[in-house]
Amino acid sequence: MACPYASNDDGSIFSGNFTDEIQDGLNNLAITEGINYHQYLQLSKVLSAQKPLSKVEEGKGSVHDEHLFIVTHQAYELWFKQILYEVDSIRDILNNNIVDERMMLMIVTQLNRVNMIMKLLCDQFCILETMTPLDFLRFRSFLGSSSGFQSLQFRILENTLGLKDKHRVKYNQQYYKDVFNDEESIKLLDESARKPSLLELVESWLERTPGLSLNDFNFWNKYQAAVKQWLHDEFKAPAEKETNPNLKELKMAEYNKIQNAYTETLNEDNYRRATERGERRISHSAFQGAIMINLYRDEPRFHQPFQILTMLQDLDSHFTKWRYAHVMLVQRMIGSKLGTGGSSGYHYLRSTVSDRYKIFLDLFNVSTYMIPRPYIPQLTVSMKRTLSVMLNGQTPATPNTEDQLEKQAISSAV
Repeated sequence: MACPYASNDDGSIFSGNFTDEIQDGLNNLAITEGINYHQYLQLSKVLSAQKPLSKVEEGKGSVHDEHLFIVTHQAYELWFKQILYEVDSIRDILNNNIVDERMMLMIVTQLNRVNMIMKLLCDQFCILETMTPLDFLRFRSFLGSSSGFQSLQFRILENTLGLKDKHRVKYNQQYYKDVFNDEESIKLLDESARKPSLLELVESWLERTPGLSLNDFNFWNKYQAAVKQWLHDEFKAPAEKETNPNLKELKMAEYNKIQNAYTETLNEDNYRRATERGERRISHSAFQGAIMINLYRDEPRFHQPFQILTMLQDLDSHFTKWRYAHVMLVQRMIGSKLGTGGSSGYHYLRSTVSDRYKIFLDLFNVSTYMIPRPYIPQLTVSMKRTLSVMLNGQTPATPNTEDQLEKQAISSAV
C-alpha cells in the first residue's frame, strides 16, 4: 500500500492522491457553485408536501387548521429522523468492547442535542392547542384510519432506545407491528429490534466500570460495608438508644424498612428476582457501575460518564412529558371518543404514561441507594490514579505522585 502522505520539495505535507483530490474538489465546486438556498434545502419538495383534503368553506377555517395539523406532524417526523440520526451515532460509539474515552464528549453533546429537540417537541403541542375541538372536527373525518400510532420512525426510535415488547400496551388489542402492512416497514422494525439497543449498550458499558472487579478496587464489597455502617449510625443505633417504647418501635420499623430496600439491591439473588418481575432492566453489575459513577462523580474520569447517566434520565423525562402532553391534547380535542385508528384514544395513550415506558428506569432508582459523602469508601492510591485525568490511555507521570496520594489518603483517614 502506498504511503498516504508524501512530501513536497519544500518539505510541506500533502496526500499521496493530491492530484485526484484537487480534481474532486474542482468537480464539487462546479456542481455546488450554482446551488442556491431553495435548491440546497429542496424546498420545492418540502413546501409542496402539505396537501389538505378539506375544502375551503366561506367563513370557516377548515383548510387553515388542517394545514397547521399537517405541518406540525411533518415537523415531528423530521425531528424524529434527526433524533434517530443522533442516537445511532451514540450506539456506534458504545458498540465496542473498549469505548474510546475521547468520544465521551461527543456522546454528551449528542445526548444534549436530543434532549433539546425533545423539549422543542413538547412545546409544539402548544401550537396545536391554538386549534379548538370544533376546528379539529371540521377535517377529522378526512384522516380516515390514519393515526400517530402508525408513525414508523417513532416505533423504530422506541426499539432503538430499548423499549421491550413485554412493556408495551397493546393498541386496540393488537401487536404494535400489526398496523404496518408493507414489507419494508416490517423489515425496518425487525432490524431496529434485533440490533443492540442504546439501553443494552449502556448496560454493557456500565458493567466495565473501572473498580468493580474483585482483584481491583472491589467497590461493591466496600459499598456494602459502608451502607451497613451508615444504617447502623443513622437509624439502628438511635433506635436502640430510644427509651420511649412507642418511639423505639417506630424507629426500629423505619430502620428495617430502609434496610430491606437496600437488601433488595445489595443481594444479587434478590436483584435477579426483581429483574424477573420486570422491576429492573439492567444487570446487577451494570447497576453497581451506575452507583459507583454517581458516588465518585467528582473524579475526573467519571465527569462525563456522570453527565451521560444524567442526560439519559433527562431523555426518559422528556419522552414521558411528550407522551403526557400528547394525552392532554387528545383529551382536549376529542374527549373520550375513539381514536382515528380505532383505538380507545385518550385511554390508550394515558396507559403509556407510566414507568413501564421508561427505558432507563434503573438510573432513576440509583438515587435510592446514595449514601452521605462521609460514608463513601475512600479510594485507594491505585484507584485514585485510575480515575485521574487520562492521557493516551496512561496516567500523567509526575514526581512523587504516589507518595502525595498516599499522604492525602492517610490525612483523609485521620
